[in-house]
Amino acid sequence: MTYQVLARKWRPRTFADLVGQEHVVRALVNALERGQLHHAYLFTGTRGVGKTTIARILAKTLNCEQGIGPTPCGVCSTCVEIDSGRYVDLIEVDAASRTKVDQTRDLLDNVPFAPVRGRFKVYLIDEVHMFSTSSFNALLKTLEEPPPHVKFVLATTDPQKLPATVLSRCLQFNLKRLLPTQIRGQFETVLRAEGVDFEAGALNLLARAADGSMRDGLSLLDQAIAFGAGRVGEADVRAMLGTRGGDLTLDLLAALAASDGARVLAEVARIAELTPDFAGVLADLIAMLHRLALAQQVPATLAIDDPDRERITALAARIPAEDVQLFYQIMLLGQADLPLAPDPRSGLEMVLLRALAFRPDDGETNTGADRAGAPGPAASAASETPATAAPTTARRSAGLVSGAAPPAATSAATHTPAPSSTSGPAAPAAELAGDSLEPKPRADSASARRPDEEPQRPSLTGPEDWYRLVQGMALTGLASQLVQHCAFRHWDGRRLCLHLDPSLRHLRAAAVEARLTEALSVALGGTVRLEIDASAPADASASARGTATPAARRAEDQARHRAAAADLLAADPAACELQQRFDADWLPDSIQAAD
Repeated sequence: MTYQVLARKWRPRTFADLVGQEHVVRALVNALERGQLHHAYLFTGTRGVGKTTIARILAKTLNCEQGIGPTPCGVCSTCVEIDSGRYVDLIEVDAASRTKVDQTRDLLDNVPFAPVRGRFKVYLIDEVHMFSTSSFNALLKTLEEPPPHVKFVLATTDPQKLPATVLSRCLQFNLKRLLPTQIRGQFETVLRAEGVDFEAGALNLLARAADGSMRDGLSLLDQAIAFGAGRVGEADVRAMLGTRGGDLTLDLLAALAASDGARVLAEVARIAELTPDFAGVLADLIAMLHRLALAQQVPATLAIDDPDRERITALAARIPAEDVQLFYQIMLLGQADLPLAPDPRSGLEMVLLRALAFRPDDGETNTGADRAGAPGPAASAASETPATAAPTTARRSAGLVSGAAPPAATSAATHTPAPSSTSGPAAPAAELAGDSLEPKPRADSASARRPDEEPQRPSLTGPEDWYRLVQGMALTGLASQLVQHCAFRHWDGRRLCLHLDPSLRHLRAAAVEARLTEALSVALGGTVRLEIDASAPADASASARGTATPAARRAEDQARHRAAAADLLAADPAACELQQRFDADWLPDSIQAAD
């Protein structure tokens, strides 16, 4: 006996068999019961959600030998022939293969003739958006006023391409993408009826891989039964799905969480053995990051029966929320770069390495695991390798790190800059190099004192002391941005009061302030209670506090250095000769101090 695939064998025969399209079924059933039959229907939706199936059921309800009604008998010759696709009065047309206007006219020439057997002649035009403009024009008049014995049923996956003149002549029904729970429920019904043993976790994986399409889901179920030799097991399904199963995607994110570049490349190589669509792999990563963000912000969205629940929960606790958002943004933008890469695999590798390179570093460790509280054994090894300097340089170049030196290998060295290789007076707090102003961290007396020596807290009485303190702190990322734009107000030995301009209120976040508080406690040699006021200044004198921020001070220093460089350039004979010869002026913003 010839085997019939599940997608065809379990195709709905009545409205009651449909899954997930109750809003469409309700409207059609009510119209059939009341006799309010329209002459043209348009069904829209993604692949495999039931557009053609509903059109065939509608044709059966109109032509069933038991009479017009919402429930066809399913046993008369008309119902049997429609189910088998050989009913003479159901004309199914693939618009993609009949795009020429002459073919459309030939089709419409038969409209005036009465049906051969049924009450109505039903024209089912699939993928109607593929019609040409001329074909639509030829169809319009007939579609608006067809003979009483003709019904038009149009189906499309892209309704935006249909002319408004066509949309206005049809009753439009938008079919929804099916939820994984709906697809899984249908799987259970099918497998129990077929007598196939299954595991719940396997059905969850298949339902999610179906991507909202019941037809795709049943095809995957067919494949899983064959792969498992008559049994649908979770391990077999994960092996069958490969990159679509979620395991490889989670392994890749775990490597990113550990900031382990070698492991990231190894995971990409493992994925490449499955000959995947690398653009699809990147899309899966983006979707998984979305699930991680939901698990962090709204944990209730993670279903209890989700087969990846345990791993997603662990990753959500391990990767800081800001890193998840950064990874998501980098990979989202990386989709546009992927077609421009020499090959898709190298394009994916560059997107992942970019995520590692621009990942914020809190100045203590190099792994997101350590910043989130989980152990990160690769941190010390990674910080000792020369490759650590490259991501830091890249982040500074891109403007993601402002006003801070790269972190050293250990937490003690984090607040202790490397000794100068030259002797002489102390270096200034900031030096101009090229077009950037990079502050040099000052020596931290707390890290150099003996264990039995009483800690000495640095003086902190005004903006000048505050500027020197901030320049000696090895902060990066949002914490560095926040402290650079805070003006000093008051310090009583335990409580530090700062002022932040209200327009920069977006820099504040609980995690950022926690890191800043910890760094200030180390720099000031004791526990600090940080208070940041982001309200508008109460008086005119208070409005001048913005000039006391380290960022403003650095901007003033940079402007002073540029002005000095401009004066030197104006006094240089060679520069003056060039200016006179070409009757030119120097662009002020292009003048930079060499050192």
